[in-house]
Amino acid sequence: MNTYKFKTNINCGSCIKSVTPFLNNVDNVDLWKVDTDNPEKILEVQLDDTDSQTVIAAVTKAGFEITAI
Repeated sequence: MNTYKFKTNINCGSCIKSVTPFLNNVDNVDLWKVDTDNPEKILEVQLDDTDSQTVIAAVTKAGFEITAI
């Protein structure tokens, strides 16, 4: 399992609800969470491979900004 962290603009519960179906539909995502208390709104994702581009694509498609850190 590989853990990746991203800086996002997912900053509230409503935003998390908006992005949930997009991230839950990504095949290689095992687990994810957003630290909305962190000023950089860190999204932590556990993948079953090393293809973090799927996460970036899903979050972007949901209408949010995302940057790998």
